[in-house]
Amino acid sequence: MTFVLRGPADLHTHSAVSDGTQSPRELVSAAARAGIATLALTDHDSTAGWEEASSAARETGIALIPGMELSTRHGHRSVHLLAYLVDPDNRALLDETARIRESRLTRAERIVENLSADFLISWDDVRDQAQPGATIGRPHIADALVARGIVTDRSAAFDGILHPSRGYVFPHYAPDPVTAVALVRAAGGVPVLAHPATTGRSGMLSETSIRALVDAGLFGLEIEHRENTPEGKATLRAYARRYGLVSTGSSDYHGAGKPNALAENTTDPEVVAQIVDAATGWSPVRA
Repeated sequence: MTFVLRGPADLHTHSAVSDGTQSPRELVSAAARAGIATLALTDHDSTAGWEEASSAARETGIALIPGMELSTRHGHRSVHLLAYLVDPDNRALLDETARIRESRLTRAERIVENLSADFLISWDDVRDQAQPGATIGRPHIADALVARGIVTDRSAAFDGILHPSRGYVFPHYAPDPVTAVALVRAAGGVPVLAHPATTGRSGMLSETSIRALVDAGLFGLEIEHRENTPEGKATLRAYARRYGLVSTGSSDYHGAGKPNALAENTTDPEVVAQIVDAATGWSPVRA
């Protein structure tokens, strides 16, 4: 069935299940107030917010596209993959996301241990910043630094103390992007590369890597994102035309955790319909 959409679609948002500051229900309500017609919930490596968000979407009258933002790693580079409408019970995907979340938690504990040598911060401080059931990660450490008055906000934490150059942080486990794209496709989902040009053309995946992702089943590129550079966007548009990929736009909203505003970038209704039609793992939630 063709997915009919009237109004803006924001296809990249986070709740407190990962590193947002609102519950899934609060996020959906905020999206409705912002005039969003279709919202995608894409918490990091987790589908735990789907049920609550789905219930809220039915009540508020907006459409919900359940998804996740899957962590991957290409060499030294962290690469994020938006995975829409996957089967949340797919065993291979469940096992991989559980491994990622466990590695993220272990890393967070070690980062806090590193920080505690130089700053007044403890693991209890960090746990206080996370909602029950959330996978603790760097954003919660940043919030603990804010609560302690060590930095002013999350952005300051990531630009300063939690920047890799400071030596306190290190990578967590994540699969390579080609493996991740194949996993998402095998789970009936639709993979879109998230904010691929945040450091400009020089820091992007090479065209050879993009082509490998396309061969594995990549469906689209998140081009309209506040962190993609103008030069990077131009290159991404060329790749989208060359390889037949869809182009999406999203806010990457985290509530109070980031300055990103709901619907600051949106996705064309025709593209949303293409994503829905390509999925076999799950269906959108309609009012």
